[in-house]
Amino acid sequence: MGAEGLSSVVVTHPANWFYLTGFTGESGALVLTPSGAKIITDGRFTVQARQEAAGVKVLRQRGSLWSSVGDFLKKTGGSHIGYDSARLTVAQFKALRRAAGHGKRWRDAAGWVERQRMRKDAEELAQMRKAAALVSEVVGSAVKLLKPGIREFEVSAEVEYQMRQRGASGPAFETIVAFGERAAFPHARPTAKQLRKNELVVLDLGAILGHYCSDITRTFFCGRAPARIRRWYRAVREAQEASVAAVKPGATCDEVDGAARGVLSRYRLSEYFVHSTGHGLGLEVHEDPRVAKGQYQRLDHGNVVTIEPGVYVEGVGGIRVEDDVAVQQSGSEVLTRFTRDLIEL
Repeated sequence: MGAEGLSSVVVTHPANWFYLTGFTGESGALVLTPSGAKIITDGRFTVQARQEAAGVKVLRQRGSLWSSVGDFLKKTGGSHIGYDSARLTVAQFKALRRAAGHGKRWRDAAGWVERQRMRKDAEELAQMRKAAALVSEVVGSAVKLLKPGIREFEVSAEVEYQMRQRGASGPAFETIVAFGERAAFPHARPTAKQLRKNELVVLDLGAILGHYCSDITRTFFCGRAPARIRRWYRAVREAQEASVAAVKPGATCDEVDGAARGVLSRYRLSEYFVHSTGHGLGLEVHEDPRVAKGQYQRLDHGNVVTIEPGVYVEGVGGIRVEDDVAVQQSGSEVLTRFTRDLIEL
């Protein structure tokens, strides 16, 4: 803030204000000033904020949130204000600017907190190891459910129950369970489709444990996999291994993504890889850095990313193998622990 000449910064994304203060409420705004931090929130969260955010002054909003924040900014006297354009709608920003009054200069501070969140400290990494261990255990339990006749949403429900049984506060995203041809949808939502013999199964799940997310995908085959499926699976696994090996301090996200694409290209399967190789992971299941083609952000010690190449063939199904990988001083650490071998059910 000092370097940019800002008198205050308005933080409006819950994951960001939790990172900075410990406040877990879902409504409000955090205003950072040289004299300290202030949380402005409504009566539902004021007591909670005082308990969770030690050393942070809590102000109860009067009227709408944006009029309250704007009124506070008007009274602080500073004229240069940072805000996050990626987290405010146009209507919200207009309301905030109007309430703050004339004579204010607004500076886009998008990504300021997210850049700090990208690099996890030892305590954060320890928590993410626990979250990764939890989902790895849940995958092991889920395999026992995969029998002909079971429906996708039954598996999804049991998976999310097993997460909570192990201490998770909930799933990091809606669990993906896809059988047969539906496995060709990278983000398939569970349906009433029943598992049949000779079908692929894609299971993609994540849990939130101690506020931090995990994310894992494994692919199975119900029956004896034919040669074509075995070849595709081998290609995806080799692509994932190559990409994991490329994860290290100083490597660009483009290079890590390219390692996976190079393997799939040699197998002549690159056209069936329809998404990026991975994404950052932390307080949110999708955060920076993005592991994709054309992304030249360099990885740094403390980053945690998913590595999840896949092959998706319409009318047949899909194969994806995903793990959570932490960047260490001299390489990487795979946090999720479940066999990457093709399991035939």
